[in-house]
Amino acid sequence: MANNMRWRYGDTNPVTLPVATDEAIDIGDLVYVASGAAVPASGLADTTTKEGNQEAFHDAFVGVAMQCSPEGSTDPIRIATSGVFEFDSVSATYAVGALIGVDENGSGTQLEPQVVAEVATANLAIGRCAKAVDAAATRVLVDVVSTVLKGGPQAAA
Repeated sequence: MANNMRWRYGDTNPVTLPVATDEAIDIGDLVYVASGAAVPASGLADTTTKEGNQEAFHDAFVGVAMQCSPEGSTDPIRIATSGVFEFDSVSATYAVGALIGVDENGSGTQLEPQVVAEVATANLAIGRCAKAVDAAATRVLVDVVSTVLKGGPQAAA
């Protein structure tokens, strides 16, 4: 996917991480950490189920790429660990506070680096809906919370 500055508002609390050698990262990609390096959501090995992929991503979720990195470069990039970002989504109704996770491609074998969907439980989420969305919309504002640095979205008390 092309570089898309998805940040809309809020503190980003950035960190820097080197990028995995065999991965390209675009601005706006949802990023996880593997062996100390940043990897886009699409780089996660398929666990054979959508929920398995979402949970594996959630467990290592760092944040949203604020800089791009071409394949082969390992230079560190800045990654936002929090803030409100606007992501592409499946056409659906999203209520404020709804749990949001990374979505899977149509063939069900790879996560989409810049597309999200509502999820059922906090262990699949990367954030919560920050603005209600009607059914005709295909974009949603998400208040992202890094699992690695901030503990991720928590279950409601």
